[in-house]
Amino acid sequence: MKKPKVYIDGQAGTTGLQIYERLKNRDDIELLLIDEEKRKDQKERKKLFEEADLSFLCLPDQAAIEAVELAQGSNTKIIDASTAHRTVWTYGFPELSKAHREKIRQAKYVANPGCHATGFISIVYPLIQANIFDKSQRIHAFSLTGYSGGGKKMIQQYENQKTNELYAPRIYGLSMDHKHLPEMKKICGLAKEPLFNPIVDDYYNGMIVSIQVEANKEALLNVYQTAYQQELNIEVVDGEASMISANEMKDSDRLKIYVNGNAEACIVSAVFDNLGKGACGAAIQNMNLMLGIEEYKGLR
Repeated sequence: MKKPKVYIDGQAGTTGLQIYERLKNRDDIELLLIDEEKRKDQKERKKLFEEADLSFLCLPDQAAIEAVELAQGSNTKIIDASTAHRTVWTYGFPELSKAHREKIRQAKYVANPGCHATGFISIVYPLIQANIFDKSQRIHAFSLTGYSGGGKKMIQQYENQKTNELYAPRIYGLSMDHKHLPEMKKICGLAKEPLFNPIVDDYYNGMIVSIQVEANKEALLNVYQTAYQQELNIEVVDGEASMISANEMKDSDRLKIYVNGNAEACIVSAVFDNLGKGACGAAIQNMNLMLGIEEYKGLR
């Protein structure tokens, strides 16, 4: 059987490099590589789009939009890791429902979820479906992430140009218009964008996204266990520990949902790797679905 050909446009970036490292030894696909000197050559990139069965876009938003235009006329399927198409393309989060998974299988264009959005949607979407949250509610959430989520520039700052403020957690997104908010709102079916507080801290990878809910703990556990009971990649945990570490799931492509609290109020937390289920792991899972390969092949 002919091996599907896969091209990574933007292989030099953090996500592109991670996807390349994950795929380079796979024996069920053929990885198309661009010469380093030609990685910005439009003619060479177009040629690879035309040759590929599936292409990853690991590019800034505007460059991703331009890459889609460059790929026009080819038969390549595309997974976009940027923010550019997340509210217009098929959304690459198969665990949300059978319908979501089937749309990914059939899609030509899939938008890979944002890392913060992955955590938020994994815990809010089931609550909307179960009518625990009303769609008109303004939902509050916070997220703690390792610095690798900031890309090459931030990694360089933390590892080679460290100043005093980088030793402590830092709140960002202070304008309250974080780039992941539109997909959080749309995919969960919310009337309003959430009030969202992202924090970056002095560790490389792993993240935790949490919401607080006025609800009975056992009722919430039942919602999540029902929603994800057949999902191999998501584990629901009856939280009993006094603390949860944001890097518990580093170097994994799975996601854990912790439900902590009591009969009246709970904190629900999604714990995962911002480079795993929050980026590269999700992209590879979507690739497998789109190419008809076993869904979890190559995942950690």
